[in-house]
Amino acid sequence: MKVYATEAIRNLAVIGHGDAGKTQLISSLLYVAGATPRWGKVDEGTTVTDHDEDSIARKITLNTALAHLEHKETKVNLIDTPGYAAFVSHARPACRVADCGVVVTDGVKGVEVQTEKVWNYANEFMLPRLMVVTKLDKEHSDIGIALDSAHNVFKRAIVPFTLPIGKEHNFKGIVDVVHMKAYEFDERGKAKEIDIPTEGRDVIDKTRERLVELVAESDDALLEKYFDQGTLDDSDVLPNIGAAIANSKLCPVFAVSTTNLVGLSTLLDHIIEFAPDPAHHDAEHGKNEKEEPESRKYSSSETFSAYCFRTIADPFAGRINVFKIFSGKVGTDATVYNSTRGTSERLGALHTTQGKQLDKVPEANAGDIIACVKLKETQTGDTLCDKAHPIIYDPVEYPEAAIAFAIEPKSRQDEEKISVAIQKEFLLAGSGQVHVESVVEKLKKRYSVEVMLHPPKVPYKETITQRAEVQGRHKKQTGGRGQFGDCKVIFEPLPRGEGFIFEDKIFGGSVPQQYRPAIEKGIIEAAQSGAIAGYPLVDFKVQLIDGSYHNVDSDEHSFRAAGRKAFRNAMEKVKPALLEPIMDVEITAPQECSGDIMGDLNSRRGRVQGQSTGAHGRDAQLPIDIELNHRRARIIPYAVLALRSGSGSACAENCSASEGRRTNPRRGRRVIVMSRRREQSVIIFRVTYSVKEIILVRRLRKA
Repeated sequence: MKVYATEAIRNLAVIGHGDAGKTQLISSLLYVAGATPRWGKVDEGTTVTDHDEDSIARKITLNTALAHLEHKETKVNLIDTPGYAAFVSHARPACRVADCGVVVTDGVKGVEVQTEKVWNYANEFMLPRLMVVTKLDKEHSDIGIALDSAHNVFKRAIVPFTLPIGKEHNFKGIVDVVHMKAYEFDERGKAKEIDIPTEGRDVIDKTRERLVELVAESDDALLEKYFDQGTLDDSDVLPNIGAAIANSKLCPVFAVSTTNLVGLSTLLDHIIEFAPDPAHHDAEHGKNEKEEPESRKYSSSETFSAYCFRTIADPFAGRINVFKIFSGKVGTDATVYNSTRGTSERLGALHTTQGKQLDKVPEANAGDIIACVKLKETQTGDTLCDKAHPIIYDPVEYPEAAIAFAIEPKSRQDEEKISVAIQKEFLLAGSGQVHVESVVEKLKKRYSVEVMLHPPKVPYKETITQRAEVQGRHKKQTGGRGQFGDCKVIFEPLPRGEGFIFEDKIFGGSVPQQYRPAIEKGIIEAAQSGAIAGYPLVDFKVQLIDGSYHNVDSDEHSFRAAGRKAFRNAMEKVKPALLEPIMDVEITAPQECSGDIMGDLNSRRGRVQGQSTGAHGRDAQLPIDIELNHRRARIIPYAVLALRSGSGSACAENCSASEGRRTNPRRGRRVIVMSRRREQSVIIFRVTYSVKEIILVRRLRKA
């Protein structure tokens, strides 16, 4: 495999809404460029990047996949990303390592809700981007609709670089507005130059004028020249288009058909000519092991550093780590330093990835993307570098899971595969129902593990609402040495999220210093079981103000018992309350759905914190325990419950855990009763062998 210089590399993250045509675009580009002998198609399950069985069955991209091609002596790395709501967060690391984003838009539907989300990802990482409008050969397709929706939503300097010749089924060619040429394409995507059509010439000229204006606005010297001359020559326009795109002052739009291969070769030409290479970055910024700022330039002369943005579990090759080299260069069998984990790794062979295929490469320069197999310690988000010049790059943050299920093995054999012994409830969390189902399918097909899904228990917590001063006294006298511990403490409530604070306010020796931590341990142990429903008690402060001890009978165990008794005594005075968990939900939806969503949020005891009509956003707080039955409260995300309606496909949500809030008294009593019944059932099941106990269990179930 050929080694490419930094300037001869283009790293593109292909992003957009689900079913916009991202995977088919990559497959068609690979075919047109000659990187693959066969033209892969999504409907046939033969694309390079959707090679996973579950992706082929569902016909959607479930995770980030990579492919590459060569065009005009330049390597183009293509990162295929998911577009469906449950998986779209995988586009974040792709935007982190790409040098340019390719925003794919449906020519029939225009900009959709997940397109807005991935556009925001690109904004977060200051990623230059270009837009590709696909499916222009379909019925009701119109590039004007896509352009209007892009202008309305993104409000950027968006201008077509290619315009379609023909419409819907008659879409056979394009006009290159940049070079003012026209092409038509054969069935293999080969371009043939033709005369620019006279029909629609006014649109072409206006688009060209708009392009010249935007290039002039990207540079002060060009703008002054534009005002003097009234226009700019090609010698001024063409060399400055790349800089305008790299500085995010210009977003070109390309008209293509991935099923008829129209416009794809021109798109490749423009990517090579105008898309920024890795060296356009000033530097990649991180920190050294002393937490001091550190940076590396995209140059092969710099010391080596790379960032791992993807880890693949392959059933044959094992674990595959995919990196982008930020600086320096690396060769086969190199020993590098994992600065994130403080350990050395031997890379072995270097590979480029073409879907599931790995091709060996002798070395790689700054800006390239490579893969290594069977590294021992390295995980996604880690930094590899030269041990003599360490640097750590910040990992990409993923959104919190929006849905969780408890998993239970179907058989004893499966239980052993999941864990040696299941002592606690195992949770499988994801960003949506389909996300969790895909993991369950992967467990079954790849690892032969079958599990059942159940709604998990809601993690209620408890707190206190009043201040109280109490005494905890433990005294036990036996035939020999006795036990004695005595403490006086003050319990006070804290604001939500403060946790537990212990303060030693004793002045003097009423309680020896070595016994005071034992009092704290006793209180912490007692708080784990709560006071009213068996849930952990949080957000309270304890001040140790006095106590007493015995020279012979006092020890650490006695004062720990005294702390537990002080906790129980305090619970009789501080009026404990139940806290229900809350999720912060950010919902993105079209304006016409806002009324239904607001009403539905209110009906679910949600509290709307605010809204931004420009970006169709809603910020709300929603209780997790939406549904409570005789067994347990269920954790169900808002999207699953509310967005299954007609607006569901046009809505998206971000969920993150927030601090709990007090339940209303009626709901709190129900939770307490259910908790106590569950405890009774567990006790009886442990000794269920008599007929009377079985009858009692059934009564409890009916109750």
